[in-house]
Amino acid sequence: MDLDRSKNIIQQKTFALALKVIQLVKYLEKEEREYVLSKQLMRSGTAVGALVREAEHAESKKDFIHKMSISLKEANETKYWLDLLAESGLVAQEGLAQLQKDSIEVIKILVSIVKSSKNNV
Repeated sequence: MDLDRSKNIIQQKTFALALKVIQLVKYLEKEEREYVLSKQLMRSGTAVGALVREAEHAESKKDFIHKMSISLKEANETKYWLDLLAESGLVAQEGLAQLQKDSIEVIKILVSIVKSSKNNV
């Protein structure tokens, strides 16, 4: 299941998402002095891509599906933290709009990967 990152859209998108999450967390900690939600966001937002990367070398199709499914759960959790930050007013919704869209896009891609992988078992 070795995937070439330069040709793999989910790896590109999850890596980009993680970078944006890191920037947001840096802002939250430095400017807003917010540490609890930012730590949750950092953990889930960077886990998405890490799990996709783990799936690269999955031991089996079942292992690949499992890792991608966990990545999907982490992406969904990331979207939750972003929504919470926006609704709480800690970060202006306009400032989070693109990151929220990016997380939705990653979720959709992961759903597609998991579904098609399960259909091809």
